[in-house]
Amino acid sequence: MTGRRIVVIDDDAAMRDSLAFLLDISGFWVAAYETAAEFLTDIASGPLDCVVSDIRMPGMSGLELVRKLKADRIVCPVVLITGHGDVSLAVEAMKAGAVDFIEKPFEDEVLLRAINGALEARSTKPADDAAKLQAEARLADLSSRERDVLRGLLAGKINKVIAHDLGISPRTVEVYRANLMAKTNVRSMSELMRIAIAAGL
Repeated sequence: MTGRRIVVIDDDAAMRDSLAFLLDISGFWVAAYETAAEFLTDIASGPLDCVVSDIRMPGMSGLELVRKLKADRIVCPVVLITGHGDVSLAVEAMKAGAVDFIEKPFEDEVLLRAINGALEARSTKPADDAAKLQAEARLADLSSRERDVLRGLLAGKINKVIAHDLGISPRTVEVYRANLMAKTNVRSMSELMRIAIAAGL
């Protein structure tokens, strides 16, 4: 994976420097920017293998950046990081096209795994139909109630609202959420959302 160019965008200088250092010692070529606008004016300055961007920044947010890159047909995986994560924001980010959504504080390994996963997926990107079939296969063992809970999560609803909609307790929703993670063999909610979106749930 060495030599790949990773762009880091974060308005927090300490966070930006820390991420750039981590990626640099991990063998990546790093370019760091304070804002999405600054990055966009410099976008042609080199190859673009992956973008790691904070979601909440002055001016253009990380989410708006994902949409802008998509609209401009710039194909590049974007990993969004945030200190204010919630399920609805994660779902919105994944639907917009982000490849992962990571909440601060996070272990270095979590970010490196997300970047390496994005780079691998990019180089072996299956056709849409194949990706849909793979995602459907991973959801095949879910019960109808687990699918109901997953649809609620995909709609950005919190546990309490899902529980009310389905006539079950919030504790039961938590149990179903744990089952969803275990049955689909995912490590994060964003990974589960990505599979559900790919399956067209």
